[in-house]
Amino acid sequence: MTRIDAETVPQVGVLAHTLRPRHVAMIAFGGIIGAGIFVGSSAAIHIAGPAVLLSYTLGGLLVFFIMRMLGEMALAKPGYGSFAEYAALGLGRWAAFMSGWLYCYFWVITVGVETIAGAKVLQPWLLQSGLDAPVWAIGLVLVSLMTATNLFSVRIYGELEFWFALLKVVSIAVFIALGVAFIVFFGPGLAGTYHTLAGDGGIAPYGWPTVLTAIPIVIFSMMGSEVATIAAVESERPAENVARAARTVAFRILMFYVLSIAVVVAIVPWRTLPVGISPFIVALGAMHITGAAPVMSIIVLTAVLSCLNSGIYITSRMLHELARSGDAPRLFAITGGNQVPRVGILIGSVAGFLAATASIVSPNGVFLFLINTSGAIILLIYVIIAIGEIRLRQRLERDGVSLPLKMWLFPWLSWGVIAGIGVVLVLMATEPEQRTQLLWSALSAAVIGIAYFLRQRAAASALAPG
Repeated sequence: MTRIDAETVPQVGVLAHTLRPRHVAMIAFGGIIGAGIFVGSSAAIHIAGPAVLLSYTLGGLLVFFIMRMLGEMALAKPGYGSFAEYAALGLGRWAAFMSGWLYCYFWVITVGVETIAGAKVLQPWLLQSGLDAPVWAIGLVLVSLMTATNLFSVRIYGELEFWFALLKVVSIAVFIALGVAFIVFFGPGLAGTYHTLAGDGGIAPYGWPTVLTAIPIVIFSMMGSEVATIAAVESERPAENVARAARTVAFRILMFYVLSIAVVVAIVPWRTLPVGISPFIVALGAMHITGAAPVMSIIVLTAVLSCLNSGIYITSRMLHELARSGDAPRLFAITGGNQVPRVGILIGSVAGFLAATASIVSPNGVFLFLINTSGAIILLIYVIIAIGEIRLRQRLERDGVSLPLKMWLFPWLSWGVIAGIGVVLVLMATEPEQRTQLLWSALSAAVIGIAYFLRQRAAASALAPG
């Protein structure tokens, strides 16, 4: 009889559990640190001025409460999977179908965006080395490298992401330390700092309502905390790791976002910060830190590669989870001997690269359409998570289940989070550019909803007698 090597036998529904607590902790710790803070924060500052600090605080609270809800559900019902499955516990299978497919779509577009961002960071360096490579070719190399790391094993993904996240964490910590030292010892002092903050139109130069107007940009830049609920599935103690991430997210938001942006607007007059250029580079230049631009470019590239790496990982795992529950083709649930969903990884990588190609071929056509249809998806997913937590918590309390981790002031704070997200969605409707994203994202949700209805109808027809 021919011996069959276990490495060649495909397995359905089996994922590795080789991620260590330090991997999950650092993935959660660095998950919210992406190009959104290093570059995108300039757009939020342009909208609200120095008052953007309040925007980051409010946006951070929304994300923190969502993570608290996920931690509560994970410890109450351990072993169910990602946030999509926990939403389904409270609301039914439609919640997992909707949030799972919307999340996959969101991350495919994100992979495309980060691919182009990374290629554009690398292109000038390659030109200086005498290599005139087009953006699409550089992007293909980046996608291929991150795809390879995901195909090897989840342990390799976790280790790479650990070091990516560690570099981002250390970089921001050093930036904050340098900024504080400059303000207190080497710069204009506290009096001069206050003048920088309030000397050009006050703390809120365009009025306090702009604090709320900037929150959509802030929320999008903070997206990533929920990644810990997906990575934790492949660790030894998923529920405990999710709960740990939920408990520490407030500290991460305070330190990385609020403190770093506070340093920026305290050193550089906010109106002089150009949109689309990293305010961190401008602030380091104002502190007369030599070599700031190339160092920050390396950090931005690290953040981009981290997001690209995680985007491919997240897409494949969400497809795997959807397939296991029958909400996606079963092919996505197959894993090889190294217990990684290879088909999902390849499909996610190819789809992301196609999105990146669209940004080159049709930046104002196909790619703009993709961006608009995914712009508000994360907010819709957060609403599903929050409502699912309320329903599940009410059921558990009726059954007398003891909860080791609880959302505070239930149910009022949970409903307050939903109301807060509703305010953000209303504010998006008042801004022409964001209104377009809101409408197209709602259309994306409607398409997924119709797909679920047709799937249920087909399943009912197949079970009908005769």
